[in-house]
Amino acid sequence: MTDLPATQKPVDLKAILSTPSRIDHSEGMSYLQSVPRRMVTLYLPLSIIVIVLLFPFYWMGLTAIKPDEQLIDLDKFNPFWTWNPTFKHIHKLLFESYYPHWLWNTMYVAVCATVLSIVASVLAAYAIVRLRYKGAHWVGGLIFLSYLVPPSILFIPLATVVFQYGLFDSPMALILTYPTILIPFSTWLLMGYFKTIPFELEECALIDGASRWQILIKIVLPLAIPGLISAFIFCFTLCWNEFIYALTFLQSTSNKTVPVAIVNEFVDGDVYRWGSLMAGALAGSLPLVILYAFFVEHYVSAMTGAVKE
Repeated sequence: MTDLPATQKPVDLKAILSTPSRIDHSEGMSYLQSVPRRMVTLYLPLSIIVIVLLFPFYWMGLTAIKPDEQLIDLDKFNPFWTWNPTFKHIHKLLFESYYPHWLWNTMYVAVCATVLSIVASVLAAYAIVRLRYKGAHWVGGLIFLSYLVPPSILFIPLATVVFQYGLFDSPMALILTYPTILIPFSTWLLMGYFKTIPFELEECALIDGASRWQILIKIVLPLAIPGLISAFIFCFTLCWNEFIYALTFLQSTSNKTVPVAIVNEFVDGDVYRWGSLMAGALAGSLPLVILYAFFVEHYVSAMTGAVKE
């Protein structure tokens, strides 16, 4: 053992162990903000956003259970509350109209058109991102630009095609025309997500003898499930809420979808049956609310992955 130099003092381990550790329990930089400032910069804007987003649903639900006299005379009755709720409008909607059948038509058209669009978008996005050929970036840009074309311009030539093929007033008219507005954005979305998947995985599969089809099915698609869910939600929502094509291509009451049917069947000239209208709108929005509630995390992650690339 060598002696310590005279200038070096021995370390007092007992003093170090007995000193309480100083741990900063603050969360991020929130300790720099006072409570009043946080109320103004965080809670007040958040409360306003929540009220603005939820008030339409409250208004639809309130209108659906209001008696007719309260819907007409807003000066005599409180427009923001009712003390005598009634389920007459909901009963009329569900049991005295074709509303369940309209829901089935909307679901059938939305699911079929969405599946068809997702299959085409996956093939197009993978070919643009992974297959090397001249003009691939231009093709992707042109596909996205086609999404910017308003449907109000396309429905006139599409109506001619639908009529000539004998598809007028049938669900197939919507199933085959909806992909014209679904495929461009879904392809652009999946292109961005496919770019986040490491290309080295596909190179290893190619070295092992896998084909492009096997790589797409067994490697790319399992890794791109959040992107597929996001594209599915987008396509399904657009099909569910679409109005112009459904109004143009469908005529008979039994074949209509919910957005068109509730407007045509519950409006008699200048008389609006607001109770049934709001009940139909509220019931028609519930499937989308449930869909977003289950898959909102995948939707956000896919949109983030698509944007950052």
